[in-house]
Amino acid sequence: MKTEAFDTDVLIIGGGNAALCAALMAREAGSRVLLLESAPREWRGGNSGHTRNLRCMHDAPQDVLTEAYPEEEYWQDLLKVTGGITNEHLARMVIRASSTCRNWMRKHGVHFQPPLSGALHVARTNAFFMGGGKALVNAYFRSAEKLSVEIRYESPVDRIEIDKGQFKAAWVNGQRITAKSCVLAAGGFESNREWLREAWGQNERGEWPSDNFLIRGTAFNKGVLLRHMLDEQGADRIGDPTQAHMVAIDARAPLYDGGICTRIDCVSLGVVVNRDAERFYDEGEDFWPKRYAIWGRLVAQQPGQIAYSIIDSKAIGRFMPPVFPGVKADSLPELAQKLGLDVDTFMQTMDAYNGSCKVGQFDHTALDDCHTEGVTPAKTHWARPLDTGPFYGYALRPGVTFTYLGLKVDDTAAVRFNDQPSQNLFVAGEMMAGNVLGKGYTAGVGMSIGTAFGRIAGRNAALAAAGKPAVRGAVKDEV
Repeated sequence: MKTEAFDTDVLIIGGGNAALCAALMAREAGSRVLLLESAPREWRGGNSGHTRNLRCMHDAPQDVLTEAYPEEEYWQDLLKVTGGITNEHLARMVIRASSTCRNWMRKHGVHFQPPLSGALHVARTNAFFMGGGKALVNAYFRSAEKLSVEIRYESPVDRIEIDKGQFKAAWVNGQRITAKSCVLAAGGFESNREWLREAWGQNERGEWPSDNFLIRGTAFNKGVLLRHMLDEQGADRIGDPTQAHMVAIDARAPLYDGGICTRIDCVSLGVVVNRDAERFYDEGEDFWPKRYAIWGRLVAQQPGQIAYSIIDSKAIGRFMPPVFPGVKADSLPELAQKLGLDVDTFMQTMDAYNGSCKVGQFDHTALDDCHTEGVTPAKTHWARPLDTGPFYGYALRPGVTFTYLGLKVDDTAAVRFNDQPSQNLFVAGEMMAGNVLGKGYTAGVGMSIGTAFGRIAGRNAALAAAGKPAVRGAVKDEV
């Protein structure tokens, strides 16, 4: 009887955090592993290179984490930002896995540091990577190379062969690659301008909102494999194509790969107006780490997809400064003029806001009692009159990090067809994050999802390659 010769045991499609976690797990389990990264070597790592931290559950202080951040609080934070559009079983699995994965990460060369302070102060909830996400990606690639994982760059997969729900082969640059099992971890479609335009469509003002979006992350996440799986292979889907991790970023940022440094973090310390010089949302609704990711979508809904973050000199030193200085003026009318806003409307907005502030004990590290009364929208915390020059303004655009439309999974990370799990095809990272993130975001949770599901997918792909069934649930770590 002839035995089929496979090019590899486990094929990993992608080169970011989730893909690398899967590759390392499969290799540790004894499988031959081939990883295909669509980007050139110098751009490897996808969006993971732009990350900074991992949101971690812990019941008591741990190494780089202060106090406690128990499972229930983490779950409630996720429930709040997603508006309940999440799978509780999978979400809690990710949350629990986040409490025990750091030793495994350290084993593969990842180092952690105490976090930064400021408006995105998350020492209690998030573990920061020493050197950021790029250092994490490089550490994982180094570990993969040491373990003899085969890595090919500039190798975008445009289609795969599936027979009765079973993975057979992938096509890359005209070459057919066979494997006993496969993990899809090739990212969302955030850098595909045409798909974003199709998803967002035209608004009531006749605008195509996505034409004004900037892409915070990689230019290589075109969603080719995601679309192939959804439209041509008929994989079960989850998520809304307009939902994404979308942040309000500096309008001067580059079209791609601006990353963390393009973010404007002073929103909660001042007010935000649209191009009509009107406020449109509560800037002090909650702590910035729980709210920064709603502002991209809010700006996307404004005329021209642009807004302006306005602060006075009292805010300086209380937030992580942007790369580029803001527009500076000695008076509010001068600032409006410099920003190209109607001065009269702007001053009406500012006078109404300033006059409504009920200043108590200001504390930007707590949900303080400084709020507005009698103005719409209200500002519920950190409301102080903007009355101390000089004044600063930052133009904001929607910055897309990653999209949430993806493949539906269970706790084995298996791709599903007609609600039946594949025996040898798994998915991790952005391609399935929509199972946990239906909408909204909270800092560091994307890396928690990618790490948990990358490791599950890698473990189960190795089992499938050995002819064994998938194991349900997160990887069990020794604590």
